[in-house]
Amino acid sequence: MLQEFKTHINTNFPFLKDKKIVIAISGGLDSVVLYHLLHQLQFNIFLAHCNFKLREQESDLDEEFVVKLSQKSSNQIFRIEFDTDNYAKKHKCSTQIAARELRYNWFQELLSKYNFDYIATAHHADDNLETFLINLTRGTGLEGLTGIPETNGNIIRPLLPFSREEILLYAKKNNIEWREDASNAATKYTRNKIRHLVIPVLKEINPSLLASFSNSLNYLEESKQIIEDRIEEVSKLIITPFSCAQGNACLKINIHKIQQLSNPKAYLYQFLKAYHFTEWDDVYHLLSAQSGKQVFSKTHRLLKDRDVLILSKKSNGIFSGVEKLFFIEQNQTEITHPIRLTFKKVAEKSKANKQTIYVDKDLLKYPLIVRKRKNGDYLYPAGMQGKKKLSKYFKDEKLSLLEKENTWLLCNADYKIIWVINYRQDRRFLPQKTTENYLKITQL
Repeated sequence: MLQEFKTHINTNFPFLKDKKIVIAISGGLDSVVLYHLLHQLQFNIFLAHCNFKLREQESDLDEEFVVKLSQKSSNQIFRIEFDTDNYAKKHKCSTQIAARELRYNWFQELLSKYNFDYIATAHHADDNLETFLINLTRGTGLEGLTGIPETNGNIIRPLLPFSREEILLYAKKNNIEWREDASNAATKYTRNKIRHLVIPVLKEINPSLLASFSNSLNYLEESKQIIEDRIEEVSKLIITPFSCAQGNACLKINIHKIQQLSNPKAYLYQFLKAYHFTEWDDVYHLLSAQSGKQVFSKTHRLLKDRDVLILSKKSNGIFSGVEKLFFIEQNQTEITHPIRLTFKKVAEKSKANKQTIYVDKDLLKYPLIVRKRKNGDYLYPAGMQGKKKLSKYFKDEKLSLLEKENTWLLCNADYKIIWVINYRQDRRFLPQKTTENYLKITQL
């Protein structure tokens, strides 16, 4: 197996030469064999062990075993203990998910702190098959059926083509010691049920199951690539990126164009799957919904606005429903949050525009306030007669809901609107013939 492993590394991981590799080592068969193989090939390796405190004394004995292994070969080891059960309760997830999140978060910290290049995990061909079957039983898109990637950013899985049987045989032939995890035999976990109860039956039906499975993965991966190429091509015609609040990137999806496609729902899934939406029927129904309807994911919002769907981040701060006020004192000449405004005394008024206004400074009451709209707001638009509700002004200007939410107001201390920033100044604060103190306000 060593020679096959060397060939596999040279062919598929040539970039590992002279790199610093951290091996995620539990003390179990797979990770110990991965360590021995990389050690035999004289890679620059380090060890990282997580004690999840889930098996009482056994967890501590695993840690002791790994420490002795590192001492024997003089490889530096990093260790950490986690209160996995409490993490799972706090984040309302399973113990397995908790352990995975804790482990990979720590790995990334190690890479960043010590400038390591890669984390190597010991996933193998049987793990790949188990993951495929788990995803299949839960219901998944094509992504869940294409297996565990050999390389995912700075995570590498050099053992992926090798079976558990090959790994075990190598360990026995080379008198390698490892720790057995008794929980791996328990069938209370989904993965173990599939490992011990399902896969043996499948291998009985097809003794060459892993080889057949590998071929199927290759076919699925090729199909996935065709889909990705098509999605990239279509997205250029249908999706328009634009800058929304504070420079955040948003997307517009042309409803008419997507409805002309053979399967709009499938295309929507491909366009939006990276944004954590789960209610795909609701997403699809937005195409025919009234303007203003919206669907939320954990991180994003999809809004129907006339003939487009607008995708924006929740982090824009527009979904909390809590009014935020930002105050500007009389002696301030600039603010940078939530938007950048400058305040400059000038001798006379020049031409104003959407980014710059001039006001009579003596009419201002401090502190000035920057805020979002609220019910009942109105203004006296410069260049127009009478007053107008802000909601009516927005409607007349044909602002989308997203644009309304991301518009800031500059107000007097008494909440009177001085400027709908980047849109319209209120004429009550315009300089007059009798004005002595001019203030130039600019949005940068």
